[in-house]
Amino acid sequence: MSKLGQLGARLHHGEVGYDFVKNRKIWYGISILITITAIVGLAVRGLHMGIEFQGGAVFTTPKNMSASVAQTETWAEDASGHDAIVQKLGDGSLRIQIAGTDTQQSDRIKEDLSEKLDVPADKINADLVGPSWGDQIANKAWQGLGIFMVLVVIYLAIAFEWRMALAAFVALIHDITITVGIYALVGFEVTPGTVIGLLTILGYSLYDTVVVFDSLKEQTKDITKQTRWTYAEIANRSINSTLVRSINTTVVALLPVAGLLFIGGGVLGAGMLNDISLSLFVGLAAGAYSSIFIATPLVADLKEAEPQMKALKKRVLAKRAQGAAKGEQAPADVDGAAYADDESDDAAPAVVGPRNQPASRGRGRGRPSGKRR
Repeated sequence: MSKLGQLGARLHHGEVGYDFVKNRKIWYGISILITITAIVGLAVRGLHMGIEFQGGAVFTTPKNMSASVAQTETWAEDASGHDAIVQKLGDGSLRIQIAGTDTQQSDRIKEDLSEKLDVPADKINADLVGPSWGDQIANKAWQGLGIFMVLVVIYLAIAFEWRMALAAFVALIHDITITVGIYALVGFEVTPGTVIGLLTILGYSLYDTVVVFDSLKEQTKDITKQTRWTYAEIANRSINSTLVRSINTTVVALLPVAGLLFIGGGVLGAGMLNDISLSLFVGLAAGAYSSIFIATPLVADLKEAEPQMKALKKRVLAKRAQGAAKGEQAPADVDGAAYADDESDDAAPAVVGPRNQPASRGRGRGRPSGKRR
């Protein structure tokens, strides 16, 4: 077994672990700082909306153009008076996007580009995009997002409980805000591909959160019938038991997205890949972070505000103080959530795995071995 596999097994069995829930105020502070930065960036810089949302013209030149992207961009901006985005396609042709132009301006820009690029005007293809199409996409996206959020909250409230539904909702808003804020700070163009990427990361973030919640639900069954652990401690064990799985899933998902973003968009210059790959890359990372550091600690905070959990915590701490006074060792954190119904025996959970001692180990002790003479 690899070292990562051994670590995963030890985390799952509770032999090692990190107290995520205890340090939740640190994670909350980090998330608040990142979120405020994203909101400020969004308010100050705004989003760089693509031509699909603003409307404008798209010009495509013939293949194997000798003009550089930077020079063509300068010519297009001089001809139109607006910002231009120029991309060199794989066949050597140039794709020139200019927002905020109408039909008459498009014809004039086409003539200017024809002269500067030394290409016949009829060889340059011009397409006009109306802003109403982008508005329809944006409205449909908002509608889809709202329906998705409502269904997620309803499902989690039924399958788990309303506190987990609320925590998952906060984590999703956290992921969307950070991703949109990064777009504003970086200045990447927002296109329909960006919208698709945003909707995609919501499903991933929710999946990672539900995995932890499912483990937490299983381990906290009949939690009030024991006095060994508080709800927050069991929530922390749920995070640790699924930690390696979350890391593996995130890394495997990030690798191809990173290839699209850094190699496809950065090295090879396929700028059209940036709009969807950046949203996926930032969203996947934020989703994994929120599932571990935000959603589950928030559930622990909400649950421990309940009278039953407050009473349980008092009983657990009193039992430990009593045991410490007698010189007993504090109970070790182990895997499993099967609790005994009687609290008089500390309601010791059923320990699974190799740490169980066989009941027959002490049998036959002191008897002579071998055959009788």
